[in-house]
Amino acid sequence: MSANGVTGGYVEQVTDWWFLTLIVLVLIALLLRLAMSQTHAAGRLPGLGPVLAVGAGVFGSVAPAGGKRGRQRTEPATEGQAQADRPRAAVVVNPTKFDGNNTDKPRAEIEEVCRTHGWADPLWLETTEDDPGYGQTKQALAEGVDLVCALGGDGTVRIVGSALVGSGVPMGLLSGGTGNLLARNLSLPVTSLSQGMTVALTGESSPIDTGSLRLRRPLHADEEDTPPPVDADDLDEVPPVPGRGEGEVEDHVFLVMAGLGFDAEVMANAPEKLKKQMGWAAYLVSGVQRLRGPQFKVEVQADDDTRMHRRVRSVMVGNVGKLTGGLNLVPQARADDGILDLVLLSPEGLVGWGAVVTRLVTRSSRGHQRVDYFTAKTVEVVAGSPVEIQLDGDTLGRATAMSVTVNPGSLLVRLPRD
Repeated sequence: MSANGVTGGYVEQVTDWWFLTLIVLVLIALLLRLAMSQTHAAGRLPGLGPVLAVGAGVFGSVAPAGGKRGRQRTEPATEGQAQADRPRAAVVVNPTKFDGNNTDKPRAEIEEVCRTHGWADPLWLETTEDDPGYGQTKQALAEGVDLVCALGGDGTVRIVGSALVGSGVPMGLLSGGTGNLLARNLSLPVTSLSQGMTVALTGESSPIDTGSLRLRRPLHADEEDTPPPVDADDLDEVPPVPGRGEGEVEDHVFLVMAGLGFDAEVMANAPEKLKKQMGWAAYLVSGVQRLRGPQFKVEVQADDDTRMHRRVRSVMVGNVGKLTGGLNLVPQARADDGILDLVLLSPEGLVGWGAVVTRLVTRSSRGHQRVDYFTAKTVEVVAGSPVEIQLDGDTLGRATAMSVTVNPGSLLVRLPRD
C-alpha cells in the first residue's frame, strides 16, 4: 500500500478506537451514577469507595439525556426520599428539666440514636407553661408519626400518655424527671437517655391499663396553676360523677396512681430546688415533715358491693404498685391486669406510721391494722373536707371527691423485646 494509504488506515483505526473508548467511558460514568444513587453513599459498597469517588470527580459533568447534572438532581431527592421512607418518632420534651431550658444536647443524642437504628430525624415538640404536652401529642398524631416519646418528669409522661389513650400509636418513655414511676414499674431504663430511646425504637408495643378519673373541686376553688383536664369525649370509659355538691368536675387520666391526702401533700410540698439536688430523697424530707398531719373522713365505694366509712391519712388507687425510692406499695399490682388496687392508710401518730412502714416493708399483716387493701374496677371516694390530690406524682390542688375506672389495655408502651 502507498504511504498515504497506510496513514489513512491508521487514522481511521485510531478514530474508531477513540470513538469506542468514549462510548465505554460514558457507560462507565452512567453505571457509577446508578451505583451511587442506589447506595446513597460510597462507603456502603466495600472496596468501591475510592473508585466511586474518583469516578464521580472525573465524570461528574455527565448528565442524563434531557436532565440536569446527576449530582445536582439525585442527591437531594434521594435524601428526602430516604427520610420519607423511614419510620419517624415524635419527642415531647419538657425543657424545664434541663439546665437553662437548653435541650440541644439531649436532642442531638436522640437524633443520633434514631439514625443508628434507621429512623428519620424525630419531630421535636417542647411543652409550654400553657400546654404541658397534650396539644403537642395531638399534633404529633396529626402528623402521622409512628411513635411518641415523652421526655420529662412523671407529669409529662402522664399528659402524653393521656393524649395517646386509644390512639393505637405507642409511647416511648425517656426518663428526665425525679420519680420516673412508670418507667420503674415497667423495668425500663431510667439513667440513660440513649438506652431509653433504643428501647423505644427497637422494642415491642405492649398494651397496659390506664385509669380514668373524675374529681370534684371545692366550691369557688382557684386551681389556675394545676395541669389542665382532658376532654371526656376523647375517653372510651369515664367513671360516674363523684360525690355531691356544686363544685366543678374535671376529667383526668393517670398511668401509675391517684392519691388523696398524705401522698399528695408530700408531692405538693417537695421543693423543686431540693428535687434537683437530692432526687427522690427530697420526697422523704417532705414526708417526714408531714407525718403528724390530721386524718380525714372518707366514704368509699368499690364496684357495687363494697361500701365503707373510714378515718384515713391517705387513699391511693393504683394501676401499678411501686413508688419512689423502690417501696412497693402494692406488690401484686400489674399494669395489664385489668383491675385497680385500692389502699387505705390509717396511721395514728409516729407509732401508727411505724406499723404502716413495717407492714409495707415486710408485707406482713401482724401488728396494728393500719393498711387496708381492696381491688375493684371502679372506685368512688368522697372526703369530708377538701384534701390534696395527686396523679402520678403530679399535684392537682384540692378536691372533695374522686371516682376512678380502669381502661384495660388502652395504652401501648414500648418494652424491651424478650
